[in-house]
Amino acid sequence: MNFFQAYASNNTANKPADKEHVKPWVEKYRPKTIDDIASQEQAVSVLKKALHSDNLPHLLFYGPPGTGKTSTILALAHQLYGPKMIKSRVLELNASDERGISVVRDSIKNFARTTLTTSDIDSKYPCPAFKIVILDEADSMTRDAQSALRRTMETYSKTTRFCIICNYVSRIIEPITSRCAKFRFKSLPLEQLSERLNIIADKENVALGSGPKSYSFLFPFQTLQALIKASNGDLRKAITYLQSGANLHQGKEITPDTINRMAGIVPDSVMNKLIETIQNGNTTDIKDQVQELMNEGYSAEFIMSQLNDILGKNQGLTLTTLQQSKIAQILGTTDIRLVHGADEHVQLLNMLLQIGHIVSAN
Repeated sequence: MNFFQAYASNNTANKPADKEHVKPWVEKYRPKTIDDIASQEQAVSVLKKALHSDNLPHLLFYGPPGTGKTSTILALAHQLYGPKMIKSRVLELNASDERGISVVRDSIKNFARTTLTTSDIDSKYPCPAFKIVILDEADSMTRDAQSALRRTMETYSKTTRFCIICNYVSRIIEPITSRCAKFRFKSLPLEQLSERLNIIADKENVALGSGPKSYSFLFPFQTLQALIKASNGDLRKAITYLQSGANLHQGKEITPDTINRMAGIVPDSVMNKLIETIQNGNTTDIKDQVQELMNEGYSAEFIMSQLNDILGKNQGLTLTTLQQSKIAQILGTTDIRLVHGADEHVQLLNMLLQIGHIVSAN
């Protein structure tokens, strides 16, 4: 029985303490041990061995968000040091908030050079003779900061281990990656994602609507599909949407429409109308459609993602391979511009006008 099943079957858990009751479900159901981590067999296997030895390499966890990277290292830290020692032995930083070289020179170096204390050691835990620095979202650090971090890793390697967490390993400089044991965290399979969400829904008495059940669990398949689509396989985001839906409905059924509206997903009817407008290729109609989308508050990110799915499957449009390639380039360019802070309205209009021109040339 894993942590989630044990949590759900605990008879006394139906009357949670106040602190547990007000916790975000993402934190409330965060895995507490390495064994609770789902679908990351390689990392779990290596880290379980580290629990029984005094040797742990520097670690680099990379992969999509919501796959358990931060939860894994936090679970390891709790099992290594216990509740008494963890505050003095573990430093957790979010590098996206503190991206510059100063965080390496100040926070990290000061922590790494502190003397290890032994007064609070709990005999129930291994408490190895090193500290752990957790750098979350490290791919947002500047190159200068990463270079300084590399030197710090070398200097304090006897007393400090580093866990670098990122979504894109290509944004971490080679001198750091070469010093770390690398683990790729993959998205959770549909069945495991379904199991986790169902256990939480059952524990929290969430009504999930009617419909055929998926994988013999509580979720109607349509609601599960909506959660997975809205979260893009991100378990953390899916749990957040589930809690938001439960708070919104207060005991009433959570339907796929509820999930889609909370996530800001563009309804199929709106996307179908957009495809028709693109197909007609009328500049004025496209401008009006974009203005309507902006007025409704739809995200350019979701519009692009859903449009990419539709065009990629040739739904509603018949495109040649060359046309699909040109549209893919336009989508990629627009995405880069939006990431760098370009105006959503202007970029969406530019993108759709270009796509309309390509489609109408068919």
